[in-house]
Amino acid sequence: MNSRRKFLKTTGILSSALLINPLDLIAKEASDSKSTVTNKPIVLSTWNFGLKANEEAWKILAKGGRALDAVEKGVRVVEDDPNERSVGYGGRPDRDGRVTLDACIMDENYNIGSVACLEDIKNPISVARAVMEKTPHVMLVGDGALQFAVYQGFKKQNLLTPESEKEWKNWLKESKYKPIVNIENHDTIGMIALDEKGNLSGACTTSGMAFKMHGRVGDSPIIGAGLFVDNEVGAATATGHGEEVIRMVGTHLVVELMRQGKNPQQACKEAVERIVKITKSRSKNLKDIQVGFIALNKKGEYGAYCIQDGFNFAVYDQKGNRLEKPEFALK
Repeated sequence: MNSRRKFLKTTGILSSALLINPLDLIAKEASDSKSTVTNKPIVLSTWNFGLKANEEAWKILAKGGRALDAVEKGVRVVEDDPNERSVGYGGRPDRDGRVTLDACIMDENYNIGSVACLEDIKNPISVARAVMEKTPHVMLVGDGALQFAVYQGFKKQNLLTPESEKEWKNWLKESKYKPIVNIENHDTIGMIALDEKGNLSGACTTSGMAFKMHGRVGDSPIIGAGLFVDNEVGAATATGHGEEVIRMVGTHLVVELMRQGKNPQQACKEAVERIVKITKSRSKNLKDIQVGFIALNKKGEYGAYCIQDGFNFAVYDQKGNRLEKPEFALK
């Protein structure tokens, strides 16, 4: 009896195998292979000015260069442009008429550098990298950051352009402080990249909210708030109202959600939804707040999400350089 059962079981397995279409096996193998393909290199950055920043970063990535070099060079393009009034040279001043800059950078090995409330230096992202590579510290601020930058050979210059000075003097007539969402008077360029070797890096730089109190620092130079990179998982950067991002340690949250298995889009959405929930619990008007996250994982998959319509981000990969609009929470 046992022999008969064994015979029937064996013949049943063989019969099932014979019914399998060889083309189905080929299709499955192709599908499995596709799932392991990584979209690299790739670079993401926030807002319209991310397009020209991506162009510079891609010059490095396309040649097999390091993601860290790509993100530094990429955001410097925006820092150097006096027409971009929320970053670097030409950035709008604080209420005292002083242009103060914040930036941070992070590589694939958890090395980090940051500067905050830095004056008279056009490229804070490069000063942040120098902090990372040439000091035992993570962050330098104010006069100490300036002193270090000058010692490293960075040239001092007046960052207040005539256009920004004119806006500041007009603002002084009423001194009304209410940043408007989706207007790049308080926004940031954040950039994250995955290079050919599969390594991630990120950079984030800003002049902060226009006409802020002197000494105010937002999320942009704070690792885990404005930027976070975990080379085992992914990277994320933020833009918008920095106080709300800091409150949630936003980019660290996004990366940790990706570690739990969420894709970049899902992770950005959940992080924004938490900010929305907390903002409501604090009886604050969500219509006055914008926060956007962009994220990238080790496979080169990317995603973004924001509180309300109006935010966009730039993507450059093998398909080219383009702007995309993310989904948003407030419909």
